[in-house]
Amino acid sequence: MTEQPYDIYKASGILVVDRMVLASRTRGKNIFIQPGGRLEPEESEIDAVIRELEEEFGIGVREEDLEKLGDYYADAAGQANKRVKVAAYLVRRYTGTPEPHSEVAEIRAFNSQIPEGVEVASILAHDIIPELVARDLID
Repeated sequence: MTEQPYDIYKASGILVVDRMVLASRTRGKNIFIQPGGRLEPEESEIDAVIRELEEEFGIGVREEDLEKLGDYYADAAGQANKRVKVAAYLVRRYTGTPEPHSEVAEIRAFNSQIPEGVEVASILAHDIIPELVARDLID
């Protein structure tokens, strides 16, 4: 995919457990998103993924356990006329057990069939989940 214009730059870690992808819901929000967040000044995508997974899921990840899945673009949720770029990394190994930390209220596992009435971020639903299905990582 070619580089597109964007206003917000985020990095995320994609965790697959038992052929399902983990997503989180922030306190006070209804939408499930892939774990991650904005890059800090002078921070690399990989450093951001490692930091965010520790902050949000309480797990440890090493650089060598990450594989770039892709760069994905979408309109920023709740921010008119803003575009977001998400650099997604597949997490091959980690230490600890994913649990809600920091602003995360809930962690939930999804396959390609999102339950009715559950809201999932567009990049997760339209880009990441289809990529995981194509790689035969989730059902």
